[in-house]
Amino acid sequence: MARGTTRRTMPAAAALLGAVLAAAAPARAQPAAAAEWPDRPVRWVLPYAAGGPTDLIARILADRLSQRLPHRVVVENRSGAGGSIGAGLVARAAPDGSTFLFTNNGHVVLRPLYPSIDFDPEGDFAAVSIIAESPMVLLVPPNAPWRTVAEFVAAARAAPGRLTYGSTGGGGVLQLVSLLFIRSAGIELQEVAYRGSGPAVQDLAAGRLDMLYDAGLTGFGLARGGQARALAVSAPRRSPVMPDVPTIVEAGYPDATFAVFQVVLAPARTPGAVVERMSREIAAVLREPAIRERLEELGAERVVGSTPAEAAEVMARETPRWARILAEAGVRQQR
Repeated sequence: MARGTTRRTMPAAAALLGAVLAAAAPARAQPAAAAEWPDRPVRWVLPYAAGGPTDLIARILADRLSQRLPHRVVVENRSGAGGSIGAGLVARAAPDGSTFLFTNNGHVVLRPLYPSIDFDPEGDFAAVSIIAESPMVLLVPPNAPWRTVAEFVAAARAAPGRLTYGSTGGGGVLQLVSLLFIRSAGIELQEVAYRGSGPAVQDLAAGRLDMLYDAGLTGFGLARGGQARALAVSAPRRSPVMPDVPTIVEAGYPDATFAVFQVVLAPARTPGAVVERMSREIAAVLREPAIRERLEELGAERVVGSTPAEAAEVMARETPRWARILAEAGVRQQR
């Protein structure tokens, strides 16, 4: 009797178990977008060292987002190899909404400069938001004989390859904006590579370096403090921070305009709902007057907070543009 009962009840039990598993399977298969996001702390991987303008902006936004979201947004610096180390970490991260890349223009030159990287800087990422755009400032030593861009260009043409410019190399923004100016002006300068802008600033102030582009925040500060002379800003409009400094357009080089932009990227295949939610949260924070004012103090000329589609459009436009500029400038690939 017991055996007969067992035979009759097993099919029913199996059917019940199958129904439970079938009901549970879709829930397990759902991406993070189907659940309340975020359900854990969120990492913003920053592929550059701490202390720079991109790092400062990331931390301001992360702190404010941590107050809005159920879990903290934590900035993690993973610098090295022109930003490819941090970018690679995010490219290989699980697309579950817990890891994002907070980077800048340097991302668009990773493929042409580092052809051996094991990830695709375009295909392995989904654009989330363009954060802000900031101009760069063209600086020369405080005691340099040049007081205008025209005078500096004339000196460079008179001695090709003799004057120097500071760069962090590897496709960093200091190198990119300098190459754009050199190409537009038709001059030849000798690159001096530094591990960061700090040592370059010291050499510029001491007269050991002839030219340096620096971010608006620090560049204007150097000029005000007498450590450098500002010849131009890379934006098409003068900065309200130092309105007496002309633009590179006014100097006669409209092709040398340049803006540093910060962008948030997610691993490819991150659920669209998560990407959209992060984008909306960033935009909401950037609309807050106190946050906008703080970013403007850091040199942001335009606080953006774009949609994912707008961010994707910017990245798609900038990537081939810089590949072409680097090729024309003969910049060597990095190993």
